[in-house]
Amino acid sequence: MTGIVADPRVKQHDTGPGHPEQPARFDAIINHFERVDLLGALSRIESRIATDDELALAHDRSYIELVTREIAQARAQLSTGDTDLCPASEFCARVAAGSVLAAVDAVFGGAVANAFCVVRPPGHHANANRGMGFCLFNNVAIAARYAQKRYSAERVLIADWDVHHGNGTQDIFYEDGSVLFFSTHQSPWYPGTGDTSEQGAGAGLGTTINCPFPAGAGGPEILGAFQNRLLVAAKEFKPDFILISAGFDSRIGDPLGLFRLTDNDFGELTRMLTDLAADCCGNRLVSVLEGGYNLEGLARASEVHLRELSGESR
Repeated sequence: MTGIVADPRVKQHDTGPGHPEQPARFDAIINHFERVDLLGALSRIESRIATDDELALAHDRSYIELVTREIAQARAQLSTGDTDLCPASEFCARVAAGSVLAAVDAVFGGAVANAFCVVRPPGHHANANRGMGFCLFNNVAIAARYAQKRYSAERVLIADWDVHHGNGTQDIFYEDGSVLFFSTHQSPWYPGTGDTSEQGAGAGLGTTINCPFPAGAGGPEILGAFQNRLLVAAKEFKPDFILISAGFDSRIGDPLGLFRLTDNDFGELTRMLTDLAADCCGNRLVSVLEGGYNLEGLARASEVHLRELSGESR
């Protein structure tokens, strides 16, 4: 069975009218799932709040303290970058990270085969000591480290199809050969990283794979990169666990991206990764929401993604 974790408390992160990373993103997905009668077939996973020790799996403790301090000071923006804040931002970011950890527990505990985490704020731009973009804590990075520490997962694959490069995730694992980070993203585009020359360093050399594409790229380019680059690398890497940074701002019509992926393309991408999980790691896969700012498009793409995770479309 496929699990879903979706804690409405994450809607308390609200940085004001007009902000694209808005509470309505959560409602758009969950309300749509209810309309298409998708939730009944899923296993609901109870969220929890990530602790300091869990956040510190991927973040410097000095940075965690900075987030707490600056939100208590009622700052409108995090000093380390361009992340907008409200009084509930840290709480919601901890719920988001904890939700993903609860999904990891459910997958490794055998309660579900895989899971989709409807969380916000997103995380893939946050590195060990810096928040950036819309991100405070890096949900997938924390989850990868948690799976390694709690469940002895030796090799973790993180696949990121967000239209923006997951620079924070890359930074955290750049010299770590136990995590394979793969990203397709628009270039040039925010945050300006993710060149093909960025391949990791030291023990991590070769375990960072970037596939940048120009505006207008769509299914042929992104699906081709997953087929010809990711699957080839992953079959050699042999992951014990797969995480997806599921950014649906790479969908056609998103206001913050110029890619042209369709809902069917997201289904194909998901199927590649679920097939890989079946072959390599006993189906263990957790998908984590990142971007996606066209509310209708976000909801529809998430539906196709979840139906493929659950195997309903097969």
